[in-house]
Amino acid sequence: MDQDLLDDIKALMQTPIEPGGAEGRARVERVLTDGYAHALVLEGERLQIERQIGAVTARIGDGEGNGLAVELSELSRRLSLTDRALAELRGLLASLRDRLRR
Repeated sequence: MDQDLLDDIKALMQTPIEPGGAEGRARVERVLTDGYAHALVLEGERLQIERQIGAVTARIGDGEGNGLAVELSELSRRLSLTDRALAELRGLLASLRDRLRR
């Protein structure tokens, strides 16, 4: 995941947003937009990994076995990491969005 984006979100969570402060609101909105765009990228990666898992599973079902268990294990690990990154990003974005609304 983009560590700079996470750092920006976390920093904004600690920075007061001045009522009527257009500059601060604009920065938060820009980071939210970047965050949602990154979430879409992660969703795309997740779908691609799921398709790869399906393809490997089909190959295993067809009787192939050379190294496919290792490949399946790696894909499963990548899917888990992507799911965690996506959940963390969504949680931070929801908190930042709620903070902006207040």
